[in-house]
Amino acid sequence: MSTNPITNLVKSSQRGKFIKRLPKISTRLKVLLVSLALLSGSMGAALAFLMTSKPFQQTQTSGITNSNSMTATTAGLPELTRSVNILILGTIVLTSDLPDAEQQPKGRYLAQVNSTLNGQSDAILLVRFDPFTKKLTALSIPRDSRVNIPELGYRKINAANYVGGASLSAQIVSQTLGNVEIDRYFRVNVDGFGKLIDALGGVDIYVPKRMKYQDDSQHLYINLNPGQQHLDGNKAIQYMRFRHDDLGDIGRVQRQQTLIRALIEQKLNLATISRLPDILAVLKENIDTNLSVEEMLALAAFAAKTDRKNAQMLMAPGRFSAPNEYPISYWILNERHLMRLMANYFQVNVPSEALDEVNRSPSSLRVAVQDSISNPEGVKVAKDILVKAGYGDVFPADEPWANPLEKTKIIAQQGDLESAEEVRNTLGIGEIVLESTGSLESDVTVRLGRDWLDLKSIQVYKPKPLLDRS
Repeated sequence: MSTNPITNLVKSSQRGKFIKRLPKISTRLKVLLVSLALLSGSMGAALAFLMTSKPFQQTQTSGITNSNSMTATTAGLPELTRSVNILILGTIVLTSDLPDAEQQPKGRYLAQVNSTLNGQSDAILLVRFDPFTKKLTALSIPRDSRVNIPELGYRKINAANYVGGASLSAQIVSQTLGNVEIDRYFRVNVDGFGKLIDALGGVDIYVPKRMKYQDDSQHLYINLNPGQQHLDGNKAIQYMRFRHDDLGDIGRVQRQQTLIRALIEQKLNLATISRLPDILAVLKENIDTNLSVEEMLALAAFAAKTDRKNAQMLMAPGRFSAPNEYPISYWILNERHLMRLMANYFQVNVPSEALDEVNRSPSSLRVAVQDSISNPEGVKVAKDILVKAGYGDVFPADEPWANPLEKTKIIAQQGDLESAEEVRNTLGIGEIVLESTGSLESDVTVRLGRDWLDLKSIQVYKPKPLLDRS
């Protein structure tokens, strides 16, 4: 049964209100606030935003219904009263792709992009804010996912925004994810993403490898060195857009998740929320959303109060298409595994016959052991322990984790927290993390930290010195 891809936030009394309706501001209080606003430019900007219902909706989109204005408060932040699903689209339009495009001079590191929001979507996320479970769950949908788009046939899902904007994107995402309800959308273009990072003061990221790429036809220039560093907006865009490695677009999805977690841990706090109107003022030309500022404040306040362990990141499961399977490369979604994720994490009603039986026995589990500490002995010890415990498919990850970790992490790569818990119990160590940054071939990835060496009294590995041949 088809459903409206974006539902009215206050239409259904059964779903409850999106935020607590707060007392309306009295006329006298409005006068006082306006007087204070004249003394402060930032306060004036904040007041103007809060008194406007949908200040950032730049396009009229069919199939998307706007709720009535929500009132703001000066006594505190609005509060979520029910779970909501927000579709986030990161879009890009290269000037070289526009009609009658003129030859542009080479840039330094960043592609020349147009400010429109109607390009292909480089990033597609469905984010669930759930005040009942107190969890924040983001599902990344690879942009190369093969889907059926009306009147176009099978295409990559990133084409939906280019063809039909937020409305068509919401429709396709909803259908792909078991007709999940989508309450609101938020689109930001690549320039806006850079401005957001700059407005937040940058972000600290460990760049895992040398990222260097040049494409003069797209005016795309990426040049990042490996190691821990502070990224401004320009460099954060480079980090997010790089895809020229063995994992292609999936590697980009993993970097998106790494960056999102870094932003949550470093920047999502009440101090940042207090600056939200000013930040949005900087971004106003680069975003399109049917969220009001008050609703954004409610979402941001909920996210800021969420325990970091309850920030969960999933990826739509699938596989790379075979070289001769289609004319172009796709990410082929595994519908059964995807529906299980939607049932478990987004409360989608999925027919029982659409769900596969989950075999969580150790003999059937795929466990990757990933080294972050340059110690082959530590990997061998972990593998031996798991094999002796009955795990039948244990293998080293294709690549080590470049950022040395102090603490071991157990990554529920496919969203299977119960299996990750069993692996942790077997090893006797590890923080369980729900994200998709581990080995693609695994159900669970064990990312070893220095605490593993201490626990097992393993000597720190030191390469043998080269013989002096002089």
